[in-house]
Formats: sequence, C-alpha cells, structure tokens
Amino acid sequence: MASSVRTAIFPVAGLGTRFLPATKATPKELLPVIDTPLIQYAIDEAQEAGIERMVFVSHPSKAAIERHVMDDAKLRADLKARGKADLAADLQEAAFCPDTDDVVFTMQDEPLGLGHAVLCARDHALPGPVAVILPDDLIVGRGCLAEMIEAYDPATAGHMVATMTVDRDETEKYGILSTTGGSGRLLTADGMVEKPAPEDAPSCEAVVGRYVLDPSIFDDLAVQAPGAKGEIQLTDAIASGKERVGLSGFRFSGTRFDCGSKAGMLRAILHLAAEDPECRAVLAEAGHRAAARAA
Repeated sequence: MASSVRTAIFPVAGLGTRFLPATKATPKELLPVIDTPLIQYAIDEAQEAGIERMVFVSHPSKAAIERHVMDDAKLRADLKARGKADLAADLQEAAFCPDTDDVVFTMQDEPLGLGHAVLCARDHALPGPVAVILPDDLIVGRGCLAEMIEAYDPATAGHMVATMTVDRDETEKYGILSTTGGSGRLLTADGMVEKPAPEDAPSCEAVVGRYVLDPSIFDDLAVQAPGAKGEIQLTDAIASGKERVGLSGFRFSGTRFDCGSKAGMLRAILHLAAEDPECRAVLAEAGHRAAARAA
C-alpha cells in the first residue's frame, strides 16, 4: 500500500539573482506568470495532491512571500468598501487562514544549498515521506505531485524524483537519472549524474523540481558533507540513501517550464497566454505585425 505524503516543503529562500533588478524588492517566487505568481502555482499543485502541511523555507528578507500566502483581512475589507467584493472573495479563497490551515514558515538564514533548505524543514514535517516542490519549475497540466503520490510506493523505492525526457545534446543542462528499467511512467534507477556530457549521460531522463522522499532524507542531510559550490546538495543525500531505501523516477504528464531563467519564464507566459482568449488576441496582433515587417 502506498504511504500517505502529508507534508510539502517549498524552498523559497533564494535571492533570484538571474532576475535582478526585478527581484531586488520582489521575491522571484512572486513574479507573475501573466497574473498569477509562481508560488501560487506550486501551492495549487500541493493542494490538488491533498497535502496537509505546507512548510515554506524562506529568508528574513522575503517577508512578502508570507504576506502573499496568508490571508489579509484588512485588504479584503478595503476592497469590499470599494465595491470589489468579488475580488476580495477571490483573494480569500487563494490565501491560507492562520486559524484553519496548516502552514509553517521557517528561515534559512544562509544560502547553504537546496539540501540545507530541506533540512531546515525537518522539525516541522509530519510523520512519513515528504514532498519537495521547487516553484521555479512550473508544471502545467495535471498536477505533477498528485501523479507522483498516486504512483509512490515506499516498499519499491523510498525516494522518487520527477523526470522528463530530453534530447541527448541537452543532458549537460540537467541532473540525469541513471535508469535500470521501468514500466510506463515509473522508472527504476541506481543513481543520478549532475549535468553529464551527452556522451557520458546514463539516460535522457532529466530530473526536475518535484521530489517525494523517504523521511530518512533528513538523517542523511544532517551528516551530508558540502558538495558543489560548498553547499549541501539534496541530490547527494538522495544518492547516499538509494541503496537503503531505493530510488525511482516518474515521467509526469504535464509540461514543465524553467521559470528560474528569463527564457523559461517567457516560454511559460506565452504558453499560458495562448490559452487565454484575451491574451490570445494580443499574440495574434503581434504575429500579424511581425509578418508585416518581414514582408
């Protein structure tokens, strides 16, 4: 029987340097993809997956994330007073209530790596396996995390990572899963290789920012030596536990956008704009102008 995954960890302490100066005052996770901040997509995905407790590992300089995530009764009252009751209701529905929702904010004061960020959530995780969601990786379509939890079986593999198939000449951009077999969407694996050259890549299955991890990951992170860039790497801790708890990959059905890069953010905006009638008209106008200039 698959084990219940009750906790999701959101590492959101990063500085977002690739988006400076936009992220000087606004956290990267609050940058909008059209009209919805990146963090909201991640929250919606966790809620769809039935997560009970959400743990945000943030930084003291990024208080705006907590303000966005939590309900703002004063703002709602102001909106209602201005005749915008519908907007106030939408904001309340999207936000967490401190009295009824299980939400925790904890701080990562120093940039010591993704593994360290996950370790910062240890004291707040509910018993059992935990999920990790990287908001930079926007996945549209059916919720990736819900698919992973449905397929997750700790008796088979305690650590599961989301993967997508990439062209071999792109393997040097990703962590690549070393697969040993599999059926359908579920892959068995014996390790991961970080950004291998195409000729050295053990497969074309790229690891993206969704994980379901055996709770022993916290013990492994606590003793994990710093790796690349002097940081505690989550992939190193997963690798150290793979012989003990097993490792699998999961090919999710959605479409992933790397919104940690400017090009990836633009691709996500264009993709979602094409699905919105109002924005679709703007894209058509831009296309007509480009065609006229090229004529």
